[in-house]
Amino acid sequence: MIERIIIIDKVDPVSFYGVNNANMHLIRNLFPKLRVAARGSVIKVIGEDAETAEFENKIKQLEEYADRYNTLPEDVILDIVKGEAPKDMRRDDVIIFGVNGKPISARTPNQQLLVDEFRHNDLTFALGPAGTGKTYIAIALAVHALKNRIIRKIILSRPAVEAGEKLGFLPGDMKDKIDPYLQPLYDALEDMIPPVKLREYMDSKVIQIAPLAFMRGRTLNDAVIVLDEAQNTTPHQLKMFLTRLGMNAKMIVTGDVTQIDLPRTTSSGLIQALKVLDGVPGIGRVQFGKKDIVRHQLVQRIVEAYERHDKEANNKEAHDNGAPGVPDDKNQ
Repeated sequence: MIERIIIIDKVDPVSFYGVNNANMHLIRNLFPKLRVAARGSVIKVIGEDAETAEFENKIKQLEEYADRYNTLPEDVILDIVKGEAPKDMRRDDVIIFGVNGKPISARTPNQQLLVDEFRHNDLTFALGPAGTGKTYIAIALAVHALKNRIIRKIILSRPAVEAGEKLGFLPGDMKDKIDPYLQPLYDALEDMIPPVKLREYMDSKVIQIAPLAFMRGRTLNDAVIVLDEAQNTTPHQLKMFLTRLGMNAKMIVTGDVTQIDLPRTTSSGLIQALKVLDGVPGIGRVQFGKKDIVRHQLVQRIVEAYERHDKEANNKEAHDNGAPGVPDDKNQ
């Protein structure tokens, strides 16, 4: 009799063991001659050498499946232990499999264009209205690169700019103060990475979420870097951020130039950067539109209503000033 120690380090052990340890109960029943104990990320198995070796081999196959698809259903466990090929959930259009095996893929032509531009460029601008999936797809691409060991870390950032309201004094330490600004980034990550694994990534700084101001002085190598809400950066801030790009790194900058929350006297760094960098090789640009909105169907109607209101207001202002009205931009 020998004892083997198996470490589960690629996936969240809680998800691997199943609800109420259902997966481990099934695995124990499939290896009745072995004594199996699981605690945290460690599985101990006691039995004959050949049987414990076979058990370890099957556990590693199960771990590989769970890492790829973020799920481990009962029928897959049965297939792998019996030596049969489990169902292959891979699809060419899937970027990653999120929590509980949810496939995350491009849902519109422009989302697919963002995927393609990311593959071919080290810097990509993703522009357009709320709800088009710019940030979500950008973070999915970053998680895919991390899981496939193309890069070693993910860095997500946002400018800490209040959206039209004064939040005043926020209690707590620095993390508590900045987290409200960064919550949309956490929301996307929680869709894609199981909670325990996400906490491990963040504790070890494999995934870093920080306000834009914290980027100064850094050189970001072996990483995917995503800057969200870039329309709320100043020209100086965005230039600083873009020049952080290091070796074996890719950057995605997202923004919506119709939702600038900067003071009226401050120019948007995103608008300036789009002009300055126009035509520079190695930089991709994807312009999302109303047809790309993938949130609740009302979001598209809301965006359209506000666009009509803004055009009417601009035309009225131009008329009052004796200038020609603002033309209707069909491509906006």
